[in-house]
Amino acid sequence: MDYFLATLSSVPWWAWILLFLVVVAIRDIFFQKAHTISHNYPIVGHLRYWLESIGPEMRQYFVANNREELPFNRIERGWIYASAKKENNYEGFGTDRDIYAHQHIFIKNQMMGYQLSDGHPNKVDTTFLPCAKVIGAYNKRQKPYRPASVINVSAMSFGSLSAAAVASLNKGVGKSQAYHNTGEGGLSPYHKQGGDVVFHFGTGYFGVRTRDGNFSMEKMKKLVAENDCIKAIEIKLSQGAKPGKGGVLPGAKITPEIAEIRGVEVGKDVLSPATHKAFSNVSELLELIEAIATETGLPVGIKGAIGKLDQWEELADKMVVSGKGPDFITVDGGEGGTGAAPPSFADHVSLPWIYGFSNLYKVFQKRNLAERIVFIGSGKLGFPAKAAMAFAMGVDCINVAREAMMSIGCIQAQVCHTNKCPAGIATQNKWRQKGIDIPLKSDRLAQYFKTFRKEFLEITHAAGYEHPCQFTMKDIQVNVDDVDFNRDLSTSYGYEKTPVSFESVTKLHECIHLGGKNFAKTS
Repeated sequence: MDYFLATLSSVPWWAWILLFLVVVAIRDIFFQKAHTISHNYPIVGHLRYWLESIGPEMRQYFVANNREELPFNRIERGWIYASAKKENNYEGFGTDRDIYAHQHIFIKNQMMGYQLSDGHPNKVDTTFLPCAKVIGAYNKRQKPYRPASVINVSAMSFGSLSAAAVASLNKGVGKSQAYHNTGEGGLSPYHKQGGDVVFHFGTGYFGVRTRDGNFSMEKMKKLVAENDCIKAIEIKLSQGAKPGKGGVLPGAKITPEIAEIRGVEVGKDVLSPATHKAFSNVSELLELIEAIATETGLPVGIKGAIGKLDQWEELADKMVVSGKGPDFITVDGGEGGTGAAPPSFADHVSLPWIYGFSNLYKVFQKRNLAERIVFIGSGKLGFPAKAAMAFAMGVDCINVAREAMMSIGCIQAQVCHTNKCPAGIATQNKWRQKGIDIPLKSDRLAQYFKTFRKEFLEITHAAGYEHPCQFTMKDIQVNVDDVDFNRDLSTSYGYEKTPVSFESVTKLHECIHLGGKNFAKTS
């Protein structure tokens, strides 16, 4: 044995490498059948697969220019990172964006902008920017809710995101007076870290489901009664990433913790159908909304990606007749991306946000319903200029998902669906999650929101307004095409936004601080 070991130790290192390569070549040629390239080009073929696997990273860091990448380019990501870290987020030497490009946004500034008076709330807090409307005020819900921030965290489930990521987001919204949408995975302990919560459920009814997968009103009432952090309830009709498609949660991913939160069995596949069981038509949807609102006292809204309008028109017609309906509507754009989806869905099903929202808003505006609904926009709106456009079109709040993920460390690796997120955000891998410092990341989410609101206010004041709810469609222009190259939003999308009832930011400040964030006084 000693002689054998001595002989092995005397073999030069290069011989071991050569032997390894010979073994790999034999395996490639004679034993593996899956890869033609490896068979025809043994050893070298592996280099091709490796280069392909790191192609996105190579393009992201070395090939693509600052404005070229999708879904978020380097400038957009850099602004979020710098804002979250309270670093310099300015640009030098002018914009490198092609300002004549299709759909470039222009915000019309006033010759003399809005001037803050002494004692104005924004003199004291440059980030104070609550919603101008109260969710549930029109329908006289028992517990109406005024969001204290116009930017909030969109629906992302625990299970899709890691425990550390969810906890960071919730602590962050608590520090920035925003709210946190749970996503359809149920209310987890990580959603209860001090932030306001909008409880969201879809076709799987996770957290409020019966054993056979139907909606349970009793579980909904119990959940709300036991969790004061829940301020509103959202019913998901569809989402931008994959509208009209259900999903399967594999049993292998269902840990005891996830099973308890979602109300499912450990180790057993769970189906989320493409459609709801609790209702099958518009009338039944309205009945469910009213029943939940009555039983819980909370405002109830719906979320959808927009395509055909016939059922939305039916909903609006029934709201006119009944005087009832959703307290808020969240409009998701087809560019949404926090849910993994087949390319055929992600690329082609449902309208992009700007087309979907403008189509939907007109449905409710024509019936004089716009004022009583709080409209929430969701679809790459987490930048002040895009938010200004959205508010000019009729939005009252925006929800952000991927932008929020970036503020806590997401690097746009685009491997969310593989459970191998290198930043520990979209993975259940314990080792990768350990890289997330929850107090630090929650501070960064809060700082991103505060920086966003501060810059959004500065744009608002430059346009001559006190609050972004005052933006009109004539305040924003977009590049269109050909001869009619540039025109305002009202011309492009064929409507004028319904004015929002607004007195002053000082009055909003009094409402919130006299009665808390849920204070429903509107004037």
